[in-house]
Amino acid sequence: MKKSIITAVLFLAAFKGSAQDFTFSQFYDVPLYRNPAIAGIYNGNLRLTSAYRSQWGSVTVPYQTQAFSAEVSVPVGYSYDLITYGIQLANDVAGDLKLGRTQFLPVFCFHKSLNEDISFLTFGVMGGYIQSQFDPTKVLLGSQFNYNDPMNPYQNTFTSRTSFSYLDASTGLAFNSEFNDGTRYYYGVSVYHFLRSKVYFIDQSSSILRPRFSLNGGINFVTGNFDHLYMFGDAMVQGGNRQLIMGMYYTHNVTDYDDERDNIALSGGASYRWADAVIPTARMQMHHLQLGVSYDLNISKLKSASQYRGGLELTLSYVNTLNALRSRKYKEHLGCYDFPKRF
Repeated sequence: MKKSIITAVLFLAAFKGSAQDFTFSQFYDVPLYRNPAIAGIYNGNLRLTSAYRSQWGSVTVPYQTQAFSAEVSVPVGYSYDLITYGIQLANDVAGDLKLGRTQFLPVFCFHKSLNEDISFLTFGVMGGYIQSQFDPTKVLLGSQFNYNDPMNPYQNTFTSRTSFSYLDASTGLAFNSEFNDGTRYYYGVSVYHFLRSKVYFIDQSSSILRPRFSLNGGINFVTGNFDHLYMFGDAMVQGGNRQLIMGMYYTHNVTDYDDERDNIALSGGASYRWADAVIPTARMQMHHLQLGVSYDLNISKLKSASQYRGGLELTLSYVNTLNALRSRKYKEHLGCYDFPKRF
């Protein structure tokens, strides 16, 4: 009976938790969850990114999240202005109940050039369709509420819907530029879930997906022959919840190519999620591909149960500059094939 009560409590908590956003430890590699206006802020005009995260396996059934995003940037006419089109896909499954969400979110950004190809002001918007569901056969309650017992006259007491869908939208602003020494930086502000959609399994008209407000920033210091020090930070508020995460890593180029996008490089660093986790990170870049791996060392109040173990996360990115994505007018106007350096 004690196990049934615990499961019921977790079940109700999962309903409430379905309204909270999931995050990634390598948050700088999943930019569309930071700020829609960060789409397109990279060196190139095509970026594909995938991420996989498995967490809390030492405490309960692992929570697993998969995400994929694509961004394509194209110039606007004869100017240095840019437009970025993209899409964010994600799916996560949590706990014994297989509580999950599937997201399909297109994104659009307009990058207004303020100083030719050096400074840009970006407006971005992202919105689309989200579905949430769970497996009712995994719910364990007291015998009088046994959903799986066909001989129990009370089996229909559990009448909650097991899935729902809703529309979601987010928007943001960002500014990126560089200092005289070649150091590039960006910062931005965003608001997610401003549609305030209703999200619930049990009929509660007050269950509203609260907006999430965030501040974002990143800076890229050139420290040598194409060696770089990258630093990032996000501060977020959603309802009564707050999160601060900061990260940095140093990249050393193993080979000495003139074009850093065709280089082979190794990176190491760490992130810190305030009062929650310390996250060592290792990365390897080979030409246009980049692989990252990190592991959360849990330092929250759950550290006794987790034994400091949190979650494994893997990211894989492909970044390139494709001539086919440069308009003819853009090439003729600039007289070259260089695409603006963004970060």
